[in-house]
Parts: sequence; C-alpha cells; structure tokens
Amino acid sequence: MQDPQPDFQPLPGAPETLAPGLRRIVAPNASPMTYRGTNTYLVGRRGLAVIDPGPMLEAHLDAILAAVTLGQRITHILVTHAHLDHSPLARPLSEATGAPVLAFGDAASGRSEEMQALAESGMVGGGEGVDAGFAPDKCLADGARVAGDGWQLEALHTPGHFGNHLSFAWDDMLFSGDVVMGWASSLVSPPDGDLTAFMASLSRLAARRWSRFHPGHGAPVDAPAERLSDLRDHRLMREAQILSALGSGASDATSLAARIYTDTPAALLPAATRNVLAHLLDLQASGRARVLTALSEKAMFEVT
Repeated sequence: MQDPQPDFQPLPGAPETLAPGLRRIVAPNASPMTYRGTNTYLVGRRGLAVIDPGPMLEAHLDAILAAVTLGQRITHILVTHAHLDHSPLARPLSEATGAPVLAFGDAASGRSEEMQALAESGMVGGGEGVDAGFAPDKCLADGARVAGDGWQLEALHTPGHFGNHLSFAWDDMLFSGDVVMGWASSLVSPPDGDLTAFMASLSRLAARRWSRFHPGHGAPVDAPAERLSDLRDHRLMREAQILSALGSGASDATSLAARIYTDTPAALLPAATRNVLAHLLDLQASGRARVLTALSEKAMFEVT
C-alpha cells in the first residue's frame, strides 16, 4: 500500500516546534492503525498543557518530561479519547507532575443509547483497543474552556470514532484527535464507534472556519474544510457500495468488507469489517436496511 504521507518522518521522542507555543512529540508506537505513532502535543510557553500523552511506554513518558525545560511545568493533561494509544500514559504523567487529567469522561461515556445497548449485549472489540480503566480527574462538558499560562482551549465533543472523543480548539486551529486525520479515514468500530455520530461531528466541525488541524496521528491537515468534505464523501461512497452489494442479496459485514475493500491489506480487513458494520447499523437506524439475525459481528442484513 502506498505511503499516504511519505514526507512525514518524525523522530520518535524528539520534540518538534510546529508553531509558537506548540510542540509535538511522536510516540514510538508505529503500526498499521497508528501510522508513525501517536502525536502528543505540548501547548504553552511556561505552564504547559499536554494533549494525548499516549500509550503506556516508559520511553515516551521520559521524552515528555525531558521536553519540559527550565522555567516550564506541565499544568494540564488533556485526553481526546480512551483508546490504548492515546490515554494510558495520562495517569503516570499526572503522578510525575501533579497535573490533573481532563477528558469528556471514562471509556463508556458519550455513547448513544443504541451503542450503549450494543455494549451491554456484549458486542465489543475492534479498533486500537479500549483503555477500560481510564478515568479523568475532571470531566469536560461540550464547550468547556480550559485556560492556562497564556493559552486557552475549547473542548468540543466530537463522538463517532469513540463516544468520549473530544477535539480541542485553540484559536482557529483544532487538535482533532482521531476524528479527522490526513493520512487515513477514521476507524468507526461499534459500539465505541458510531457512524451516525461521526457524520454529525464532521458537519459540526465544517460549520466553523479552521486554519489547521493537528491530528492524533500523521501530519497536520492544512486544508481542514476540504478534508472534512472528503471524509464525508468517502463515507457516502462506502454507503453506496454497501447498499449496492446488499441489492444482490443479504450479507454480513465480513463478506461485504471482502467484496468492497479489495485494495486493503489483509491485516487491515478486520478494521474494514468494523467500518462496514458501523455503516450497516447506521442504515438500519435510518430504515434503509434491516438485520435478519441476532445482532452481532456476523449478523445478516438486507436492504428494506
């Protein structure tokens, strides 16, 4: 598969200045799901906010602490969402610095009633792995503002990739977590992922003007409006493909993914299957498809 951002070659653990008062440290957890690794951001000049401390890797904790220079200190730790590549290091970093952990809520927060029902039925799995034990010191409601030493961030609840997903607005820039990335479309894996919520989050972000997105993985997104439009069109294209395939007869997510994601490496087909399942659930919610068997990863769907 062609590298989507060949010029993005950060050195893991090395702080890189992206703008005045903004640095990025990439964690050493590169994979097909995380690309070069998780982007950890340091906002501020003296009192620092750390956004997405990342996976439970001692080397990355050491790199974050080493980036705090004389006269600086970490005052806030903000987490976009409770996936294992974003949130686990929050607690050790808090213990090392005394800074509180701020997020929308725990790993089950922010789910729709439908997704909560799926979770309670035992339908879980897929994605980067859930940090089930994550719990912030302070919950941030949608629209909450967090102010520090010369900076202010606005928390925006942007579920879809994950129920408790927050993006953080910094003036006309956005730390977009995993809801908008430039190197790949976001995984939407039920019940933590919710395609209906994802499309609503894209529309919400599109209603504001942004100069740049700083995502959870990959290079900055320098044309946010165009990227948001592309992501929406991509999902509508997948929806059309799924409806067309179902027109030939009832099928399940696994079979549909194999038919539709023909250029996807085998290692990523399970994630593609979860995306298809998210589409099927969205189609069922809107009355355009119905499930024929007990709802599960192997459930059969047909068009209505």
